[in-house]
Amino acid sequence: MPQEFVEPVSEIDVRLVDVVKRFGDSNAVDHISLDVKDGEFFSLLGPSGCGKTTTLRMIGGFEQPTSGLIELQGQDVTWLPSYKRNVNTVFQSYALFPHLTIEENVAFGLRRKKVKDAEVKSRVTDMLKLVELPGFERRKPNQISGGQAQRVALARALINRPAVLLLDEPLGALDLKLRKQMQVELKRIQREVGITFLYVTHDQEEAMTMSDRIAVMNNGQYEQLGDPESLYERPQTRFVASFLGVSNLLAGTVDGSADSFALIKLADDTRLRVPAGLVDGNTQIEVGIRPEKVRMNRADDPIPAAANQLEGVVSDVSYLGVSTQYIVASRGGIPMTVYEQNVERTNHGSLYHQGDQVRLSWLPEHTFVVRGSAPAAGSVE
Repeated sequence: MPQEFVEPVSEIDVRLVDVVKRFGDSNAVDHISLDVKDGEFFSLLGPSGCGKTTTLRMIGGFEQPTSGLIELQGQDVTWLPSYKRNVNTVFQSYALFPHLTIEENVAFGLRRKKVKDAEVKSRVTDMLKLVELPGFERRKPNQISGGQAQRVALARALINRPAVLLLDEPLGALDLKLRKQMQVELKRIQREVGITFLYVTHDQEEAMTMSDRIAVMNNGQYEQLGDPESLYERPQTRFVASFLGVSNLLAGTVDGSADSFALIKLADDTRLRVPAGLVDGNTQIEVGIRPEKVRMNRADDPIPAAANQLEGVVSDVSYLGVSTQYIVASRGGIPMTVYEQNVERTNHGSLYHQGDQVRLSWLPEHTFVVRGSAPAAGSVE
């Protein structure tokens, strides 16, 4: 007797329990467990080959897991075929029917379900308004732009009112400016329809712009799961710290405590302070600081006594438009990346120049701690 999907009420729309997908001797997905909440914009973020698309395909029913459990709205769908799952998928390729009009493409799923003509017309009209394409009904896919085609694909997927919408790198084929516009539009649409979005991407800015929560994946597992701010401000592994932006990582040894901070001794005997709760009983650790949290100071500028400090020499200066990037060789030879906003710039030219002696400072509260050994201290990105 084949499984039949029944739509129960659940606060968790997607649940994975110890899911494994093996191709030959390799684990593409390696014992993943996670919950995606009802109405959430949830992203699987990671590099190529990390297992994120395979995970999405198992949720959609396009791949079967080697082992584990997959639930949709509380219903076990592990072995249920894709057409019996209450999900729809939007792909990077759009997969629009070139011989059908935009109206016919969007209505395709409703026609297959034999929905009455009047309701089809009404729902297509509403859906094209939602994706801001009213008046495009009679055009063909070759008569619209790539961004408009992506909106049509989204409308076609949403019109069936799925419990979960799966999106596999849907903006990857768009140029940078249009991709950024569509990020805002996707989040707006998700909020308006209230449907759970499960999004796959390798673009960290894309994931952070749209997501309520993100699972950062690596080697078939996720290394950390949380909201964008906590992942960025408090990465827990070297991989997460480097994949979500740029981090300065410094290897050190716990060397006592002061107030609510642990004291960290670097190889050159510099002492830094980090929140004591982040050390978690370890003695050999790596501390991190984001480049925009670091302040550049002249060698004789006053610095608050409580601030973490490193001395160094500017080795490289790069103008980035909104900011200037400095590479500073700190005492002990560790390269540090620093971003300074150009709002303070009054004329053309850098505030600091190659060869300048500087002191770097930052608040101890902005320091994070990652687990995992490093081949060498320095900036990672």
